[in-house]
Amino acid sequence: MSSSVAVYRNIYTEDRFKQAYGSDDNASGSLRLREKLAGKCRCSRRACLHLLSERVPLFSWLPRYRLRKWIVGDAIAGLTVGILHIPQGMAFALLTSVAPIFGLYTSFFPVVLYMIFGTGRHVSTGTFAVVSLMTGSVVEKLVPTPLAFNSSSPEAANFEAQRIGVASAVALLSGIVMLCMFGLQLGFLSTYLSEPIVKAFTSAAAFHVTVSQLQSMLGLRLPRHTGTFSLFKTLASVLENLRHTNVAELLISVVCLAVLVPVKEINTRYRHHLRTPIPVEILTVIIATCVAYFSSLDSSYSIEIVGHIPAGFPKPQLPAFSTFPAIAGDTIAITFVGYAVSVSLAMIYADKHGYSIHPNQELLAHGISNTVSSFFTCFPSSATLATTNILESAGGYTQLSGLFTSLVVLIVLLLIGPLFYFLPKAVLACINVTSLRQMFLQFRDLPELWRISKLDFMVWVVTWLSVVVLNVDLGLAIGVVFSMMTVICRTQRADCSVLGRASNTEIYRPLENHSKCYEVPGVKILTYNGPIYYGNRSFFREKMSRVLGLTPEEIRSREKARKALEKREREASVSTVDRGIANTSFSLVNEFFESEKEVQAVLIDCSRVIFVDVAGARLFTQMCTECQKAGVHVYLANCNESVLKILTSSGLMSHMNPQHIFVTVHDAVMYIQQQKEKPPENTTTVWV
Repeated sequence: MSSSVAVYRNIYTEDRFKQAYGSDDNASGSLRLREKLAGKCRCSRRACLHLLSERVPLFSWLPRYRLRKWIVGDAIAGLTVGILHIPQGMAFALLTSVAPIFGLYTSFFPVVLYMIFGTGRHVSTGTFAVVSLMTGSVVEKLVPTPLAFNSSSPEAANFEAQRIGVASAVALLSGIVMLCMFGLQLGFLSTYLSEPIVKAFTSAAAFHVTVSQLQSMLGLRLPRHTGTFSLFKTLASVLENLRHTNVAELLISVVCLAVLVPVKEINTRYRHHLRTPIPVEILTVIIATCVAYFSSLDSSYSIEIVGHIPAGFPKPQLPAFSTFPAIAGDTIAITFVGYAVSVSLAMIYADKHGYSIHPNQELLAHGISNTVSSFFTCFPSSATLATTNILESAGGYTQLSGLFTSLVVLIVLLLIGPLFYFLPKAVLACINVTSLRQMFLQFRDLPELWRISKLDFMVWVVTWLSVVVLNVDLGLAIGVVFSMMTVICRTQRADCSVLGRASNTEIYRPLENHSKCYEVPGVKILTYNGPIYYGNRSFFREKMSRVLGLTPEEIRSREKARKALEKREREASVSTVDRGIANTSFSLVNEFFESEKEVQAVLIDCSRVIFVDVAGARLFTQMCTECQKAGVHVYLANCNESVLKILTSSGLMSHMNPQHIFVTVHDAVMYIQQQKEKPPENTTTVWV
């Protein structure tokens, strides 16, 4: 069923529309500025309470906590994640090249602090494989493992202190960077790490983690390689020393993988049927510790064990401040990775459960977590993929689940920690590798990504290859730069289309996609699907010249013809004088519009031009001048306020009639046709 609507209204230029419906921008703008400044400077009890609840979200959600409805889910989810934090914390400490006890500390303090300051209700913070691996590279670079290192030697304690000092310094500097970003309100910077970059980066980093754990799984005592091509250097080193494999540790690794992989697959496939996932990691740790203790595997087969884990609360300790200049560059990369992964996870689950995340507050939460934790011998922390997924699937509702998680870790720190003395490090290596399952499975997104966007697919592939082939931090930088280049290329190579009108409507669409639309005779309506700035001004000019056919030679020939026409008109009008003034306007107009085939007016639809810089504005002026030389009038339509302001400020109105800027394309077309056919009228009729 079709219907038609008749619309009668005036033809609106931008000036006429502003006069009819606009406001006094200067007065209202200055008034709004004064009101905003006064509001910011005003202090009251209500404003202080609002600021407190905004900066410490605990005071916002805790008074509204539904105890009967949420406490059971938060308790079960928190306890489940806490049990998982114990083996993963010790395992990821190995990636950071520090003692396992520091992984337990990092699984406690950031959890408590994020519960107070974070806005993600389903986010689990703590140790994260990728961040731990990047931190471990910094530690190995500054405090490399001696070739003849004996963990029981007197120098071992000093060596471990140096390593955790560097790792804590990375955490402190990372926290300071986040707090500075919060002060500058730079939470939006996380958007520069797009979803393809984050997924490709984490997937490629999973390969680095897996390869780095091969030596522990095979019982090889090899130095850790860092820097460019570290993955291939490690693989080559493992293959060269394969004959020195410790058979006992290899057997332990095979058994652990045979248990961990199937059970984790069961947890994934039947997560909707299981109230809580099977805690296979902690069960494996307990069983492996008991077997190693009763069989004396460390002395009988020379397997490497965790060793002494001190019980009790860690004493505050200053990080290695002297390492700040050496770790600054790597810390920036670690900060961006940790923050981007954390915010991405928080937003995913916030969208799923219908609440909002504040990126700048997340900067504050993770900044405080890393800063405070660094004084308690912790390495950098962030949100984690595996535990966040388990926290949500286990029925967590709010940040209070972090309280139960931290209680589990605290009990282990105070009472149970020393019992893991005989835990084989090969078991922790297997836990590391199996925790990366989600990251490896991100390859499944590639076919869909190829179907949706070829450029995003290329970003994924380039980032993945760069991280795998070169290094984690350098590969990430290349991925970000390549992604930004694709954005620049998209804006530089935006399409320039010729619009046609649908019959009996005021709808204008590109002719290449709408064959039944027709061009308005004598008028070329153009639209450009992107900004006009210094980076694409030459491309924009080339496109417009090609569409209009106004080459420099054509402009010169048309200028000569126009001047000859004006000369002929002046000579013909010498004998015709109306009240002492030569009246040639109508004859010029008729001559101007007498050819239907040539372009006599150019109308640029600026609805998709989101911004124009100084170079783009100057290009508009230059094009306007050249078109006037060729006898072609230039009109603009659908300009947004910022574009129109820049064009006006750049002096375009000195070369263009202000009455040639219209509110819509159809207003401009009606005006041009009225100029062609008859004197202007104030009303246009549109039938739809």
